Amino acid sequence: MLVNDLKIRVVAGAGGKGAVAFNKNMMSLGPSGGSGGRGGNVYFEGVSNLNALHKLSYKKEFKAENGKDGRAQFCDGQDGEDLFLKIPVGTMVSNLKTNEKFEIKKIGEKIMVAQGGIGGRGNFRFRSSKNTSPKKFEHGKPGRYSEFHLNLKLIADVGFIGLPNVGKSSLLNNLTNTKSKVANYPFTTLEPNLGAYYDLILADIPGLIKGASSGKGLGVKFLKYIEYTKVIFHLISSDSTDPVSDYKIVRNELLKYNKSFLTKPEYIFITKKDLVDFNSIQKISEKFKKINKEIALISMFDSESIDVIKKILNGLIDEKTENSL
Repeated sequence: MLVNDLKIRVVAGAGGKGAVAFNKNMMSLGPSGGSGGRGGNVYFEGVSNLNALHKLSYKKEFKAENGKDGRAQFCDGQDGEDLFLKIPVGTMVSNLKTNEKFEIKKIGEKIMVAQGGIGGRGNFRFRSSKNTSPKKFEHGKPGRYSEFHLNLKLIADVGFIGLPNVGKSSLLNNLTNTKSKVANYPFTTLEPNLGAYYDLILADIPGLIKGASSGKGLGVKFLKYIEYTKVIFHLISSDSTDPVSDYKIVRNELLKYNKSFLTKPEYIFITKKDLVDFNSIQKISEKFKKINKEIALISMFDSESIDVIKKILNGLIDEKTENSL
């Protein structure tokens, strides 16, 4: 089950305690207590895994490691290990303590949300000309803590849409390192899958059917995900009895749910071209020309047709880079 709304508490690690100790070596008398290590920080890290929040839903609190206490002979305690909580790209993070809000936008982006406490000083740090044998030390400071509301908006640069079993998951697997389930039956994908193609996030949206906008086949849930994609790749199977009708079914459901969907840039791909003959391909092309739609025919077994898609994606990367300058 996809978890897209979650509240958690994070606690950074406390600093370690400073030590009180004295040098035991001959001719080297004096304080030798080391300071405590810093407590671990807590970070949110952006990942492509859409189900990352599901892994966080089993606990209410996440705590980084405490710093280790200082020891004798000038040995400072080790710093506590930082904690990285992986959350999907497109997650809106709200700090319920400070009301601060921010969004994780890139894979690998790391944002510190709770700072570890500093370690306490050992008695070596309190030596002076007036006090050559101090017994003073400090306890480490506690780590910061806060509660966060995580809301997955599912922002993807490109969303793959279409009727069930048209090759969306196969295309995502081909272009990225994602391993989405692929099978020759409808509704193989029940939850959206994300994959990274260089700087682009690609989303495989579960198949839509006629009546999706009124809730048929969990359609409203699936349509909602399309709201947060910037570009649409519309996939249609070449072995359909009426590819144009398939195209119109999906477009009509988009229109009924949200008219703004029709303003998103759209690319139409006729998949599984290896399953039909040349004459069938020609007929499909002519039918789409009649409705003034350009199409590209692809097959997962044809590297040249996949290169066509990669060329489009590379162009979108260039646009994204230019817009960020």
